[in-house]
This record gives sequence, structure tokens and C-alpha cells, in this order.
Amino acid sequence: MRIHDVSSPRSTARVRVGFCFMVALLLVVGCRVVVIQGFDPESYASKAADRRTQVSALASERGAIVDRNGTVLAQSTVRYDIVGTPKVNSTTETFRRVDGSGSVRTVTRDQGLQDLAGLLDLPESDVRGLLTGDGLFTYLAKAVDPGLERAVMELGIPGVESRPVKKRAYPQGPVAGSIVGFTNDEGGAAGLELTLDDRLKGRDGERTYQTGADGIIIPTAPLEVVPATNGQSVKLTIDTDLQYAAQQALETQAGKLSADWANVIVVEAKTGKIRAMAETNSVDPNDPGATAPEDRGARSVQAAIEPGSTEKAITAAAAIEEGIVSPDSQLVIPPGYTVNGQYFKDSFDHGTEKRTFAGVIGSSMNTGTVMVGQDLSRQQRYDYLRRFGIGSRTGVPLPGESSGLLAAPDQWDGRQEFAVLFGQGVAQTPLQTTMAFQAIANGGVLLKPRLIEAYVDPDGTEHPVEQEPGTRAVSEDTARQTRDILESVVTAGGAKDIKVPGYRVGGKTGTAEAIAESGRGLDGYTASFVGMAPMDDPQYVVMVNVQRPAGNIYGISTAPVFNNIMARVLSTFGVAPSRTASVSLAQKF
Repeated sequence: MRIHDVSSPRSTARVRVGFCFMVALLLVVGCRVVVIQGFDPESYASKAADRRTQVSALASERGAIVDRNGTVLAQSTVRYDIVGTPKVNSTTETFRRVDGSGSVRTVTRDQGLQDLAGLLDLPESDVRGLLTGDGLFTYLAKAVDPGLERAVMELGIPGVESRPVKKRAYPQGPVAGSIVGFTNDEGGAAGLELTLDDRLKGRDGERTYQTGADGIIIPTAPLEVVPATNGQSVKLTIDTDLQYAAQQALETQAGKLSADWANVIVVEAKTGKIRAMAETNSVDPNDPGATAPEDRGARSVQAAIEPGSTEKAITAAAAIEEGIVSPDSQLVIPPGYTVNGQYFKDSFDHGTEKRTFAGVIGSSMNTGTVMVGQDLSRQQRYDYLRRFGIGSRTGVPLPGESSGLLAAPDQWDGRQEFAVLFGQGVAQTPLQTTMAFQAIANGGVLLKPRLIEAYVDPDGTEHPVEQEPGTRAVSEDTARQTRDILESVVTAGGAKDIKVPGYRVGGKTGTAEAIAESGRGLDGYTASFVGMAPMDDPQYVVMVNVQRPAGNIYGISTAPVFNNIMARVLSTFGVAPSRTASVSLAQKF
């Protein structure tokens, strides 16, 4: 038998190679240990901490929306669901808890379950059953208040967590629903809930803690709590009682007239504050899906409609301001009137009549209005409409506000250049029309409509919204003369059914063909009335608008709703009755 010599050169080489490999491997491992322990310990410690770190949300509360008196229109409640992971809790015999003094003590699972059952007011056996087994999720309690949630989490029971639940409620239901709007899972979805979402929504906080590999909270690890910041609340200029009364009156009138829809707007003449802006079929924010999509918004600012003869108040103010006419100017009105090849007639047949200008407006005569208005240039007609806010958004904080349709004067055709004088060939929102009358009531100064009274911090600090300076549409004297004409519409003209006992009232009726919902052509009529009171010192403007009522449009009256709402407004705000005689300008000569 031949024996190999282990000291041969070939064997020695193999041993050397193996030795070098082992040394190299040890060097790599050693260097890695040096890097971990010496050069980058924080990175690896941080990664380990990240794996242990758990974050639970602390829900913020969305701000409330209230009326001028603090009546709640929208409010949020923050609640928490207490949930558990049975698989984690079942395998935990003991855990450590930090008490109020900062001391750490060991707690048995049985004791933890008893403590939890006591807080949740549940039988201990029920809680034990829910947290026993291999399940990964179970509800222990739903919609508990923040105080109870905090107490539960302080128990530090393995496998027990909380989840925030936010709920939005609208205690007044559909009252002012088209103004308030509603929310969805993403936040504001309509109305003020949408446009003021950044103010209303809060900023959620968080609770950060650490757990071991077994899912048990490490009681000695840092506990960080970033409190939630609640959103601002919003106080509106709206009066809920008045809003409710307006909506009820509208529903009744629209039902009697089989109208498509109707709306009422109440504006404080000297401040621009909107005290009511009511719609038929107003959405209930608690259940917006129950309302047709077209009825969920505020048509008072979204619907652009031909105003009809209410626009004659602007024409009258413009002609008086330019010195073309005065209320007692005498006009001979033919049965029909032709200008630049365009023929105009009135809603009623008549022969040649001798009318004062006040009588022209009092009987809502298109013929006489065109006879006077033709002396205004195209540019002047356009400029006065703009001065009264027509063609511009009012800036009220509601989504989808329309600027209306007011073409530039060089785009008017041969008929439109005269039709705009009596409210045709132009479209505007009911709020725009209301604010034009606000300017006449306010001595010729047009204000911005105000829907927000104040923003309120979570601690109750109010930040009132200041009134913006108005813009002068016409002189104070022109506004006074125009008001005399409007009062005479009620006392001597065609609106004698407008009556608010104890108060002088003025205003103007309006009738116009309604634009079809498709936007193509005309379909039915719009009937409206815009009035103000008391005429000795106008405080409030009320507009009533009824869209597509059934029957003879010239037999339709909005007086019942106007009289009802204006009387309520004057009573609600304590406006003293008139102490001066009514104005009743001569209508004929």
C-alpha cells in the first residue's frame, strides 16, 4: 500500500487556498459588523424602530354651520370604533402597563379583559369571547366618544385599537339645504360645505407608540400624541325661521300653480346681508340622493333667466339719471310702437293713451319704455345694466354661480338693443335682480350680497366678515325718484294686490318667456315680483320668482308669497311701521 505525503506541494497549496478563503470570509463579516456597530448604528436602529412603530389617527372635528342666531344647520360628531385582533390578544398571558404615576406594572390578560369590559359596559365573558381565537378582526364597540376611546387606549391591551369615525348631521333637514350643501367621504361635495371646505375641515392628529414583535405595546417606549385641530365654524346671515317660512310658502304656491320651481330671496338693503334664500324641492343634506340632481343646487345663483319687466326699474333709473325723463314726464303712447324697423306692443290691447312715465312703469308698458329708453345710446344701456351688477357674478360663496348672459352692445341685433330695456335679450340670476333693487333701495349704492356673518375658531373666537364698500349705480336723488315710481306701481298701478298692513311698499312685477331647460328655444313663462319696504326708509328687499306656472301667465300673482314673507321679515327684525303718507304718482294726464 502506497502512502501519500501530505507535505507534498499540491496538498500544501490546497490548504493555503482554504485558509485564505476563511480569512477573507471572516474579514467581510468583521467589516460588516464594524459598519453596523460603528459607522451606521442609527440607521439600523431607526429601521428597527420603524418596524415597531404604530400610528393611530385622532380625528378632527369639522366645523359647524349655524344661522345668525346660532341655530345649527350642519354639525359633525367624532366617534371611535373600538376594534380587536383576537389572534394577538389570545396569545398574550401578561403585558405591561404604565400607570398614571409613570410606573410600569405587569397585568394579566384576565385583568385586562375585565378592565376593558368595565369601560365598555359589557359582560366580561362577551369581551373575552370576541378577543379569543385566531381571527384578525372584530368589533368590540362602535361610535364611542373621544373620552372613552382615550381611556380604552390607556389600558394598553394587546390587540385592541381604535378607529375614528366622522359623522355629519343636518338637524334642520332641507331648511337651507341648497345653501348649506352636503359632504361625502372626500369632504365638501355641494353648497357651502364645498366652497368653504378648507375652513370647515380640521387637521387630524395622531397617536404614535411602539409594539414588540408579538404585537404587544411596549409601555416604556415613547408615546407621542399630536392633537387634532378642529375646523372653523361658519355663522351665516340666514335666519332659519324665516328660511323655513319662505320654503313652506313657496311649496304651497308652486303646488297651486303647478310650477316647475320657485324661489324667494330676502336681502337687507343697507348691508347686503341675505336673510333668506329659499328654493322649492330643497335638498335634504342628510339624504341628498333622494333629491333630483337638478334640484340640489341653489337656482337663486345658478339659474340665468330673462327677468322681464322688473328690468324696467333699471331703465327708469338710467333715463332719470341721464336727464331724459322724470316720473311726471308726459308721453303719448300709441297702440304699438316702431323704431328702427322693430315693432313693439304691450301685454294688453289699448288705443292711444296719455301716460306719465310713472304710469308707463305702473302698467308695465313696453311701448313707453322703448320710447324713453331709445334716447339712451347702446353703450349707455349696457353700462347701466353693468352698474346694477348685471353680467357679473355677485361673488356669493356658492358653487356654480352664473354671471348671466349680457352680450356686448356691438353684438346686439336690431331687436335686442331695445328688448334689453324691458328685460328680454338678457339673462340674469334671481340674486342679481334682487341686488339691482337693493341698490335702488340703498340710495343708488350697489352692495355685495353677504351670506357669511363670521368665521368662528374652535375656541369660540369670532372673526366677523366686514362689509365691502359698495359702488354707486345712480345718484341718491335718482334712486329716490325711482322708488317713488315703484311705490306708485303698488298704490296706483298694476300691483295693487301687494299689501303689507302698516307699511309703505314699492316694487315691480315681471313676466318673461322662460328659456327651455335644454337651452334651446323658449318654454313657458317666468312670473316674478321684486319689492322693498318700508318706502319711507327701505330696509328689506324681497324677490319672489315662479318658473313655468300653469295657466294664463297674466293671471298669475306672486303677491300672496311676497305679502306673507315681507310681513314676516319686517316683524322678525323689528322694523317700525311707516309714519308717512304713501306716494301715489299720477299715471295718466
